[in-house]
Amino acid sequence: MQDYDVIVVGGGASGLMAAGQAASLGAKTLLLEKMDEPGRKIFITGKFRCNLTNTAPIPESIEHFSANGRFLRQSFHRFFSDDLIQFFEALGVTTITERGGRVFPASGQSKDVVQALVKWCHRQGVKIETHASVEILGIKAQKIQSVITSQENFPSKTVIIATGGASYPGTGSTGDGYALAKSAGHAIIPIRPALVPLITQGNIAPKLQGLSLKNVTVSLWINREKEAEVFGEMLFTHFGVSGPIILTLSRRAVDALEANKKVDLAIDLKPALNPEKMDARLLRDFDNHGKQQLKTILQGLLPHKLIPVCIELTKIPEAKVGHQITADERGRLRTWLKDFRLEISGHRSFKHAIITAGGVDTREVNPKTMESRLVNGLYFAGEILDIDADTGGFNLQAAFSTGWLAGRAAAEKAKGAQ
Repeated sequence: MQDYDVIVVGGGASGLMAAGQAASLGAKTLLLEKMDEPGRKIFITGKFRCNLTNTAPIPESIEHFSANGRFLRQSFHRFFSDDLIQFFEALGVTTITERGGRVFPASGQSKDVVQALVKWCHRQGVKIETHASVEILGIKAQKIQSVITSQENFPSKTVIIATGGASYPGTGSTGDGYALAKSAGHAIIPIRPALVPLITQGNIAPKLQGLSLKNVTVSLWINREKEAEVFGEMLFTHFGVSGPIILTLSRRAVDALEANKKVDLAIDLKPALNPEKMDARLLRDFDNHGKQQLKTILQGLLPHKLIPVCIELTKIPEAKVGHQITADERGRLRTWLKDFRLEISGHRSFKHAIITAGGVDTREVNPKTMESRLVNGLYFAGEILDIDADTGGFNLQAAFSTGWLAGRAAAEKAKGAQ
C-alpha cells in the first residue's frame, strides 16, 4: 500500500489539470479514473472541436454563469483564459479564436487537447489508474485519510473530487461525486440538466424538424412574463428545439418547468425590423406582387419549410393573392413574424445535456483554495460544484481554473504536512 500526497478522483478537464499541477509542485499524485481512459468528456465537447475557453474579461465571463458565478473570482484571477491559452501552447496545442471570443485548438480536434493533457500529467509524474471507481472516502475527525475503491485502499493527505456532473453519462459523468460529497457532510444543491434541448407542445416542431434559423431573436416567457432574450441560431427537432440560443435559455426554462410554471418561447424571425418597418415591408411586398399567391410571396420572407406553418398559424388562405390580403390578415402575419410562439412542455434528460446545474454547495467550499470548509484536506473542482454557465467555453474555463487552484492548494497543504 502506497501513500500519496494528493489523490484526484476523476480524469476530466478539472481532474487532469489538478493532478498535473499538484505533481508539478513535487507532490506524489495519483489520478483515479473509472473509465478505460481519461478525458472522455473533453473529447466530445464543442462537437469534438473542444471550445477551451473564451476571451471575454473576468467580469463579463462571470456574468455568463448562474448566480454562483462570483464564487469563481478567486480562481479566475489566479488562472484565466490567457494563462490557459499559454499553457496549451506550451504543450504544443496552438489555438484560434472565433466569433464570440470562443477559443478552439487550431487543429479543430479535441483529441489533441486530451492527448496533450494526459502526456503532460505523465511527464509531471502523475500515476493514472483507470477502471478505478471510488466507493468511499476515508474520513476521521473531519480530516481526509484515504479513498477506497472496490479493489484497494489508497491513503492520502489530500483528496480532490473532480468527478464532473451527471450530464453525458456515457463519458463517465454519472453523478458519483455527489454521493461522495454527501458522505463527507456536504449539502448538494438539487441537480438538473443545463444547456439542454427543450421539448415543445404540439406538432409544430416535428413539422419543422431539421430547419435551422440563423439571426433570430428568441425570448423566454415564464408565467407570461418575459425573462430573457438571446440573438443567434436555433434548430427544430423531432421533439422540440435546440441550438445555441435555446441551450442558453434552457437553464431558466428547466427551473421554471420544475416549479410547474408556464414556459413559452417567442421567436422574432425578423429582429432587424421593428413592427412598423415590418408592416411597411409587407405592404410593399403585397403591392409589388399583388397578383401572386400568399404562399409564393412568403418565399421572399421565410425558409420554404416554414411557409406551411406560417399559413396554418396565421389562418390566411395560401391561395389568396397579394392585393386581396386584408389589413387584419396583414396584422396577423406581422405579429406572427415578430412573435412566433412555442409552448415548452419539458426538457431532454441528462443524457442530452451539455452540463449539470446544481451540485456541491459553494458556500461550503473555500473559493481561495477549493478546499472543503467541513473536511480538512478535501477539495472540489469542476462541474461537481454548483456552478454552470452559458455555452462559449465558459464551463471548461471554470473546470480548468478550479482544477488548477485545487491541485496547487492540495499539493502545498500536503507538502506543509510533511
